[in-house]
Amino acid sequence: MSDRGAFDTNVITLTRFVLEEGRKAKGTGELTTLLNSMCTAIKAISSAVRKAGIANLYGIAGSTNVTGDQVKKLDVLSNDFVINMIKSSFTSCVLVSEEDDKAIVIEPDSRGKYVVCFDPLDGSSNIDCLASIGTIFAIYRKTTDDEPNEKDALQSGRHIVAAGYALYGSATMLVLSTGQGVNCFMLDPAIGEFILVDRDVKIKKKGKIYSLNEGYAQHFYPDVTEYLQKKKYPEDGSAPYGGRYVGSMVADVHRTLVYGGIFLYPANVKSPKGKLRLLYECNPMAYIMEQAGGMATTGSINVLDIQPETIHQRCPVVLGSPDDVQEYIAIFKKHNAK
Repeated sequence: MSDRGAFDTNVITLTRFVLEEGRKAKGTGELTTLLNSMCTAIKAISSAVRKAGIANLYGIAGSTNVTGDQVKKLDVLSNDFVINMIKSSFTSCVLVSEEDDKAIVIEPDSRGKYVVCFDPLDGSSNIDCLASIGTIFAIYRKTTDDEPNEKDALQSGRHIVAAGYALYGSATMLVLSTGQGVNCFMLDPAIGEFILVDRDVKIKKKGKIYSLNEGYAQHFYPDVTEYLQKKKYPEDGSAPYGGRYVGSMVADVHRTLVYGGIFLYPANVKSPKGKLRLLYECNPMAYIMEQAGGMATTGSINVLDIQPETIHQRCPVVLGSPDDVQEYIAIFKKHNAK
């Protein structure tokens, strides 16, 4: 019996971690409850993703979501999981989902003080080829006393209370920040809990990887073309950057966080406003990046400083290691000087 693996009897679960953070902040416990419910939804989505084939959850559900992507059955399921879990936690008043055209205003008897913006299943076009997919979310406090409505979600990323993403990859990981740095939790299927595996994660100052969809190269603006040229054919004799692109934002951003480097989904001639959504894709990822010592920019402004005008607003984004992002900003400014 002596060859059994040692059990850690004082393991730090996500629930315990959030409770401790809440205690330090002398909070009411409402954010802890909300994050716990988000966690439950993520565990349920993880389980559904793992058995997508068995449960016949593949394929198109037969409709298109508000941003034009074809909706997969897993998207619909994931959206339902997140909405139902948050509603039943009595912590929130307004929800914004990529899958829903309008903001969801929670019934008066189930309301709390938070606003949650989320993409329930990001990268869902990757489901059928088993590439990594994920869930992204950002939590804000309602700032007005009037009846909750869509406008409550139109806050800049500087007002985020907590944000994170779950990555359903070779394992399920949840990356979370409540404004005190970035922490990574791995789902242990044996006990059904997220376990703290990386505390206070920091991104490298400079990386060796660039990540973007080069299939759009003919539509790139000159600043992006020049930046890529510098990465592929360095003028100082240094080694060129490696190119990596999954096409699932969570997977590409997570790799950028872990290994350093730069992720770009810039504006181009076909998509002058960018493609990714500000409220539930760019803002949460920008928040995580800044908390980890990185940067996130549109080229002209920090992503977190943008004042949203609509809930499904698009936004160009370049994020990652600070030195790499600064280098891109310098080239962007040169090309866009008035």
